[in-house]
Amino acid sequence: MESLFSSQCLIVLLLLLLSLSSYSHSYSSDGFSVEIIHRDSAVSPLYNPSQTHSQRLANAFRRSITRASTLYSSHQLSTSSVESTLYTDGGEYLMSISIGTPPFDILAIADTGSDLTWTQCSPCKKCYKQVAPLFKPNSSKTYRDATCDSSVCKSATGAKTSCSSLDDSCQYSVSYGDQSFSNGNIATDVLTLSSTSGRPVTFPNFIIGCSHNSDGTFDERGSGIVGLGGGVDSLTSQLTSSIGGKFSYCLVPFISGGNQTKNSSTLSFGSNAVVSGAGVVSTPIVKGETDTFYYLTLEGITVGSLNGKKNKKFINFRSSSSTPAAVSQGNIIIDSGTTLTLVPEEFYSDFESAVASELKNEKRVEDPSGTLSLCYQISSGKDFVSPSITMNFKGADVELSQLNTFVQVSDTVVCLSFVSAQGIAIYGNLAQMNFLVGYDRVKNTVSFKPTDCSTYN
Repeated sequence: MESLFSSQCLIVLLLLLLSLSSYSHSYSSDGFSVEIIHRDSAVSPLYNPSQTHSQRLANAFRRSITRASTLYSSHQLSTSSVESTLYTDGGEYLMSISIGTPPFDILAIADTGSDLTWTQCSPCKKCYKQVAPLFKPNSSKTYRDATCDSSVCKSATGAKTSCSSLDDSCQYSVSYGDQSFSNGNIATDVLTLSSTSGRPVTFPNFIIGCSHNSDGTFDERGSGIVGLGGGVDSLTSQLTSSIGGKFSYCLVPFISGGNQTKNSSTLSFGSNAVVSGAGVVSTPIVKGETDTFYYLTLEGITVGSLNGKKNKKFINFRSSSSTPAAVSQGNIIIDSGTTLTLVPEEFYSDFESAVASELKNEKRVEDPSGTLSLCYQISSGKDFVSPSITMNFKGADVELSQLNTFVQVSDTVVCLSFVSAQGIAIYGNLAQMNFLVGYDRVKNTVSFKPTDCSTYN
């Protein structure tokens, strides 16, 4: 009888554990993955069906140029700066998260150029119009405002912080390059991520910004920002001990002959984010002017030949004619929130000339959007073939496909997806598509592996 009773108790205990694990689980050594969607994907709530393919591209190019300008301003600020200068409409990928107990769903822009994760909260003194309901802190059993003397308040770097004279709460303020802003409380609550395994993953005491005053050019269909930068209060930094400092993404091409894909991309953490196997190359992350951005070292770009010759042309990276021959470390930012790849003007001029010299038999035309410089006419029945282009990062030669280097901007025009910029270089998301890109913040490396991201999960 005693043996039977013990067996029954064991069965009940196992059933209880199984029921709990089917509801939610914290991080395990297996790692986890979540879905992110491009804002111009047909499944995105930001998708505008009335826009043409060319209009969507023109808008993405505009966001790239504006984001580069504001990232340049932020990149010049020291890490002790009290203000974050970003571009509110610059993120290209959306991510669903949940905050609080019970979980409250939020759709936000996932941004490797931001640190603090914030959302609009009720009551809101002045909030931009938002389609989704606002997060109500008093409805969450686990929400806690941070006090001024707390370590949470003192360590926040993703925003300017101050102390409320009314209740000793820690206040934050984030301003953006287009005069948009978000102000509110620094707080902690439970973060829940919906993993691709079907089971949510929870993280207690996650630092968030609870905005009670925000306005500007934020999209009404979004609810805030998920910071994936390198600052101490970013999502990836806060989860470092749980994920071993590792995260990766595999970006599905959203442009294919003018059609939008319905596939989502994958953002992975922990052991799921390990990039290994044949074809992997890695380059060091270099500490830069600010902890937010991920700086790499680009030694140059190699342009292949189309005429059967084995010789290739290497263009040494330089920011100006006065730049010494030695390549400066940490000279380019890798950023998933910028569409195009931007390089300094004089380097771009040499690079464009090398590419154009291989395409002498193609007819050059103007970019309809007026953004891209090197464009060619294409016609049905004739395939456009570009020369091979390899990004020569320090210790890692990343050979790009035509998908990464040329973009079809209209039915009859294809353009090089690189542009010149002043004072900053950015490795954009078009160049990263169909690569598994892994960040290891313990080893301080970024790894690249050619991957069909439409089948990766």
